[in-house]
Amino acid sequence: MRTPADSADSAARPKRNFLTLAEFLAELDVPKSTFFRWKALGEAPRTYKLPNGQLRIRRSDFEAWLADREEPRAA
Repeated sequence: MRTPADSADSAARPKRNFLTLAEFLAELDVPKSTFFRWKALGEAPRTYKLPNGQLRIRRSDFEAWLADREEPRAA
């Protein structure tokens, strides 16, 4: 069971350098199939494959990828 102290500890903890695929999908609210379609088209952020087969996305790569997709402000 989480306690208020646990919440305070996690709030003070710095962000990790890598996102899991599940964290990436949750952040953008997209299904896994969309991510893999983007990846096949070369439109996904750079990924790193761990020895256990899991994918990770460097947070800085994700943020740069997202910034590249920002639409300009309307005039």
